[in-house]
Amino acid sequence: MLDPGHHHDRIAVIGGGANDEHTVSLASAAAVTRAVTELGMQAVPLTIARDGTWHHADGAALTPAEAVAVISGCDAAFPVLHGVHGEDGAVAGFLDMIGVPVVGSPVRAGALGMDKWVTKTIAAALGIPSADGVLVRRGDVLGSLPLAPPLVVKPTTGGSSNGVSVVRHAGEYEAAITAARAAGDDVLVEAFVRGREVDIAVFRDMAGALRVGASLEIGVADGGLFDRDQKYDGSARFTVPARLGDAERDALEHAATTLYDALHCAGVARFDFFVTADQVVLNEVNTAPGFTEQSQVPRMFAATGLSYAGLVGELIAASTARVASGV
Repeated sequence: MLDPGHHHDRIAVIGGGANDEHTVSLASAAAVTRAVTELGMQAVPLTIARDGTWHHADGAALTPAEAVAVISGCDAAFPVLHGVHGEDGAVAGFLDMIGVPVVGSPVRAGALGMDKWVTKTIAAALGIPSADGVLVRRGDVLGSLPLAPPLVVKPTTGGSSNGVSVVRHAGEYEAAITAARAAGDDVLVEAFVRGREVDIAVFRDMAGALRVGASLEIGVADGGLFDRDQKYDGSARFTVPARLGDAERDALEHAATTLYDALHCAGVARFDFFVTADQVVLNEVNTAPGFTEQSQVPRMFAATGLSYAGLVGELIAASTARVASGV
């Protein structure tokens, strides 16, 4: 098992990805690489290019076999891949198959959490409310609006709010479906929830205890969406911790930890909710959340006294502890 005080641990940090989250992932991977170095470990950064090829940090190309050899020589791998072939569990399965401890969720949690419709279905079985929703598949004929407007239309597997739009009247529906389909085959149509967007993050530490970060409230213009630009241009107003009553905070933490366990998450996962006048409503689950120093998850744990490097160290220690215990 990796000893946090041992100074020669090699950690493969995998960033990039052949999807529309590529640039965001590179920023997350660079931050993790800095933290691993700060912790006295050796970071081995690898990048998956937009075309799916593997590269060293210096840009030199690697064949898949060479990439496997590099990763196999590491004590653990810390993938910071968002979107397809990252967050969906594919990279976790790959790392598991070659016998390298992985920081983050396994295949099952990634695949289930990536699909917003499946997540809603599991949440409903657990008694966790989410917005009324309808699944529109690739071949479905579009008729009248399936729910009363306003509606939110989004791809079931997109990230960073790509392909998401609000439909306020029937004339906007077809264009919204087209935009969502450009980012994924299946489309989720949901009733617009009027409430405050509050996120909470959870990870299981090396001792097996669930650690919950401070809640984070996202301030957006009334009736607007927390969109891709606001996510990354610094204009969103984050309030940490969110302004919650005790019952609201308890409901959020209960829903998040229940889903974390039901999905069999590992590493850190972010759970996004709407807090309405009378209940907490699940928006979505993110098993590979943005991970720069300024991203939501590190801010949530910083508010509990856990620094960015400290969080990275805890996640690495937990991944190698899981392997040592056979979990």
